[in-house]
Amino acid sequence: MRWHLAIDAALVLAVAFVALHWWRTLGRLRAARMTGPSPIPTVGVETLDCAFAQGAFGPTPDAEVSFVGRASAEVLGGTSDAESWILAVLAKRARLMFELGTCTGKTAYLWARNSRPDARVVTVTLHPDDVARYAPGQGDTDGEMRAALEESQFTRFLYTGTDVEGKISQIFSDTKALDTSPWAGQCDLVFVDASHAYSYVLNDTRHALALVRPGGLVLWHDYVSPAHCSGVWRALNELARELPLTRVARTSLVAYRRPAA
Repeated sequence: MRWHLAIDAALVLAVAFVALHWWRTLGRLRAARMTGPSPIPTVGVETLDCAFAQGAFGPTPDAEVSFVGRASAEVLGGTSDAESWILAVLAKRARLMFELGTCTGKTAYLWARNSRPDARVVTVTLHPDDVARYAPGQGDTDGEMRAALEESQFTRFLYTGTDVEGKISQIFSDTKALDTSPWAGQCDLVFVDASHAYSYVLNDTRHALALVRPGGLVLWHDYVSPAHCSGVWRALNELARELPLTRVARTSLVAYRRPAA
């Protein structure tokens, strides 16, 4: 009899623990406004730049680029083929591009390969020897930290040894310790794709908005759902109350065009 009572008590405690955990999680999601549909409107890629204008056969030769596809490979931190194409096309008329989150260096390479000869690319990642400098904020998760540090394992990149490497300035820094003032208000294109933890997305968004020139474009990666990259979802949904963000159809990209002066 005592054995049965012990089992019943254990079951009651287990159910209570699960219910408490569910209630707290739901409360956090509600507090962060992470439930429900996205408040950011979805638009076609042709809204980003005239190079994406559609002709009778779809995209025109104005959107032709040198490109490295992803195919079926599981690339760490990689953009999709559609996203990589968009980033490469946008580089064609850019003079200064800034990337927060180098990872494998693919975006930096595509930017350097497709941009004008006098263009410059600045890209930032945490050096693998400096991972202890990663500074999680309140509410950031261990999983987000592990993902960010996994993508910070590189010191050689896709662009290393190529003929466009000279166009790229590689910075090794935690983005929370980064001084972006030398490039403030000068960047034609800024890509936010470093740590996806909420505190880092807020930090890197502040950098991006300070970096972009009037008329320039900011893009964020991995805006998918509250279940995937919840820090990105939460931060951009909050930002959408202040700025006219748009979500690019069939991608995980969110865009903001700074008004021209």
